[in-house]
Amino acid sequence: MIALDHAFFMKKALLLAQQAYDEGEVPIGAIIVANNEIIGKGYNQVERLFDSTAHAEMLAITAAFNHLQAKFLDQCILYVTIQPCVMCAGAIKNARLSKVVYGANEPKTGCSMHLQPEFLNHKTEWINGIMTDECAALMKNFFTQLR
Repeated sequence: MIALDHAFFMKKALLLAQQAYDEGEVPIGAIIVANNEIIGKGYNQVERLFDSTAHAEMLAITAAFNHLQAKFLDQCILYVTIQPCVMCAGAIKNARLSKVVYGANEPKTGCSMHLQPEFLNHKTEWINGIMTDECAALMKNFFTQLR
């Protein structure tokens, strides 16, 4: 099996972020990958579902749990366009994801701004800076349009 690179999967997450954008949601997309296969995906649906917990990461994690019929995702990678918030970081820790790959930092609500590094599961590897410009531009355009 040929290993696909981080940019390949981040592009898939960006397509979901664009779908959120088109629906008037904060444009964040997330996918979960196991063995080069997408097993969970989500995009922000807070407005649509009237649910402040309906973040892209949460929906992708739930989909992956259902796909695997398992309560841990320790062999899986989460790709998300923007750094997860504290709530999503808690879910990531509890799901025991092996790796989190995100595009752009979130300076206001990103988990690194609010959590001590030791809170995050030491077994989960965090990688940032994958397609940062594209991920950040979608967010910037969305919020510029709102103002």
